[in-house]
Amino acid sequence: MRYAQYRDAIRKILARNAAGLTWSQLQSRLSLPYDRPCPTWTKQLEQEIGLLRVKGKGRSLVWRIGDEASDG
Repeated sequence: MRYAQYRDAIRKILARNAAGLTWSQLQSRLSLPYDRPCPTWTKQLEQEIGLLRVKGKGRSLVWRIGDEASDG
């Protein structure tokens, strides 16, 4: 999977789930081949699609797209 495919898949599913999803949920729903998110790609998502990761229950982080996100 190339970065652009990963980015587009993450953006699309998070746009449909405004409350956000955990990495585990994203991995399962998108059949991602990665055990953990790549830190470099995650930083790019923060810049490009306005990805936010906020504390969820326990140790989880909930991924969502911020209100100010641009389509950049």
